[in-house]
Amino acid sequence: MAAAARARVAHLLRQLQRAACQCPTHSHTYSQAPGLSPSGKTTDYAFEMAVSNIRYGAGVTNEVGMDLQNMGAKNVCLMTDKNLSQLPPVQVAMDSLVKNGIPFTVYDNVRVEPTDASFMEAIEFAQKGAFDAYVAVGGGSTMDTCKAANLYASSPHSDFLDYVNAPIGKGKPVSVPLKPLIAVPTTSGTGSETTGVAIFDYEHLKVKTGIASRAIKPTLGLIDPLHTLHMPARVVANSGFDVLCHALESYTALPYHLRSPCPSNPITRPAYQGSNPISDIWAIHALRIVAKYLKRAVRNPDDLEARSHMHLASAFAGIGFGNAGVHLCHGMSYPISGLVKTYKAKDYNMDHPLVADTRTTRIQDAGLVLADTLRKFLFDLDVDDGLAAVGYSKADIPALVKGTLPQERVTKLAPRPQSEEDLAALFEASMKLY
Repeated sequence: MAAAARARVAHLLRQLQRAACQCPTHSHTYSQAPGLSPSGKTTDYAFEMAVSNIRYGAGVTNEVGMDLQNMGAKNVCLMTDKNLSQLPPVQVAMDSLVKNGIPFTVYDNVRVEPTDASFMEAIEFAQKGAFDAYVAVGGGSTMDTCKAANLYASSPHSDFLDYVNAPIGKGKPVSVPLKPLIAVPTTSGTGSETTGVAIFDYEHLKVKTGIASRAIKPTLGLIDPLHTLHMPARVVANSGFDVLCHALESYTALPYHLRSPCPSNPITRPAYQGSNPISDIWAIHALRIVAKYLKRAVRNPDDLEARSHMHLASAFAGIGFGNAGVHLCHGMSYPISGLVKTYKAKDYNMDHPLVADTRTTRIQDAGLVLADTLRKFLFDLDVDDGLAAVGYSKADIPALVKGTLPQERVTKLAPRPQSEEDLAALFEASMKLY
């Protein structure tokens, strides 16, 4: 069965390619009239690729002290969370700093699933510390917290909402220089080591939002597959589906040349620009890796080959969605996370809740095939069966829809527009998946 499912997902990828090339609302030919001037355009005419430098290899964390020495760092902040601070990935990083004579201070109060309050606590620590470089060892929560701390310590007179995405914040472009930041991911999901995005829960509105700017992306991402051996099976499964969603959403996003408005200045071109031919390459490759290795990575914690490939897939998908963007799945997930009540994910040590062969398939059936394939993947990996399994009911749908509406940064990249009624129907259909 496992081999059949993997083959089906691989065939699905070919179907997606064919569907995307022929679909009138999402052609990946990216054709434009030759010599077309940007003057007066209402949609964009260009896209930009921004990605952190990446170094991959088993044991590469041992080099972090040398990197900081090469940068001339004299006062480093190492950020992590309470759980990871006691585990080998952090110890390896600290040992490298000590060995290379790098003075550092540890901040281990990162909140898993950060909030505006936890961001501001880390920001205050960074501002007081006057650090000249940062190291983030952990998952997306740690890397995102460190990005925010670096940003606001470098722009101390800015109000917190200045850089937060509109319409919740002001969405101002970042024009101040930041300090070097080295990211050491310990999970295989967010791809945050490659992106200029920092996500948090805005508690006042009970929704997720974030900061999106190429300026906050890490200087260097050290992708060390040895760290993945410390991940419990549930974390591998859940983060692996994050990789899958990043890749699928970036590949199916509205093409960059159909996104509006056209920026009047390059600094205002969003980090999430829409699908483009470079992001497509990374997204497709990430999907192939997920199809081949995710189940193996979940089922065998000692399968270094599978977990190593998933660690790379996370970065590949990050390069894709970090420039193309995500859309409806993520936009709808933000209020789910923000409004969570008592649910706590299995294998996450924390004190607060979290939330086929298609060669003969018709193009118009591609969505159904995709849904069926994903549903089978979810079932095989024992992922929670829909929103009801994490504590939601139909009575929560109006609040979930309300929480989705401000997420225009991502929802407007969906390949088709959606009404409040559409969102309500999607949430209702998601109460139970299989």
